Amino acid sequence: MNATVFLISTIFNLYLMVVLLRFWLQLSKADFYNPMSQFVVKATHPIIGPMRRVIPSIGAIDVATLVLALIVAMGKYLALSLLLGGNINPIGMIIIGALSVLKEFLTLVFWVLILRAILSWVSQGSSPVEYVLQQLTEPFLAPIRRILPPMGGLDLSVLVAIIGLKFIELLLADFLPYY
Repeated sequence: MNATVFLISTIFNLYLMVVLLRFWLQLSKADFYNPMSQFVVKATHPIIGPMRRVIPSIGAIDVATLVLALIVAMGKYLALSLLLGGNINPIGMIIIGALSVLKEFLTLVFWVLILRAILSWVSQGSSPVEYVLQQLTEPFLAPIRRILPPMGGLDLSVLVAIIGLKFIELLLADFLPYY
């Protein structure tokens, strides 16, 4: 049973991260001609394309992508509830779905920060993926850099951001079943 729960959670979480990455790319106005961005668009467009015809955007916020993220998160908990014999409460599923979307977004930000830090040691700014990661994470890191003093060439803003993200994730873990 644990293997099945792991597999279902992983599949739903990975697709949810791709959907949230699309939302984040649009919100940060990242380069959509980048190979990483193109993968995200191609993986999500078959579902989001038709949804956009029905659900309009509100300003810069792509509501159709957020609705898909909520549906994927709710689908995960519905599948796990059916598998484990739990109760299905529609209001509870919406709340758990919204918290799950937030939790997965924080996890996505964590991994993007880690990947950006590793690539900054290796690629020296020449990778097109690193450029998109910079576009995504700079809004989080710039305010931290303004507060932290320079530490002899070390950028500790990523570390501070990761500690903050993990703190918020641990707070959310108290509210989410199947965490």
